[in-house]
Amino acid sequence: MLSIEGAKDVVIELNSLSKSHNMAGWRVGVLCGAAERINEVLRFKSNMDSGMFLPLQLAAAKALTLGKEWHEEVNAIYAERREKVFELLDLLQCSYSKNQVGMFVWAKIPSGYNDCFQIADEVLYKANVFITPGGIFGGAGEQYIRISLCGSIEKFQEAIERVKNGLQVDKLKG
Repeated sequence: MLSIEGAKDVVIELNSLSKSHNMAGWRVGVLCGAAERINEVLRFKSNMDSGMFLPLQLAAAKALTLGKEWHEEVNAIYAERREKVFELLDLLQCSYSKNQVGMFVWAKIPSGYNDCFQIADEVLYKANVFITPGGIFGGAGEQYIRISLCGSIEKFQEAIERVKNGLQVDKLKG
């Protein structure tokens, strides 16, 4: 938005470092705009809290200096994890797009399940693997599951083995 002529006078851009810099849960963001607009926010914020823990501020400042190479390395790690998650989803007979990016993979559950909670419970109780039922994010997610890419390759492989053994994959619904 700020690249549009005149926008700097009236627009404030806000972005989070959560996903882009592996700082999920830290509640660290970046606010960009004219000094007057930023100062208005800071005046309001000064009445709301007393500031962020200094080590978090320093970590965020360092994160903002990371170059393209760091981002490429992190993206490669997530791409490798995503492939493992695709293997898991194939075992569960879910459908999904391989074009997804980010820290999560969403998949449509097989038709043999009533909803996402049923498949999530089956995987949890029979294979000891937790997958997030999409329904916890609202009604539109009831036919979907979401898997985080924050685990290691080894953990994803372990989940694959547990699903193979615990669910007797050839007997899955669908």
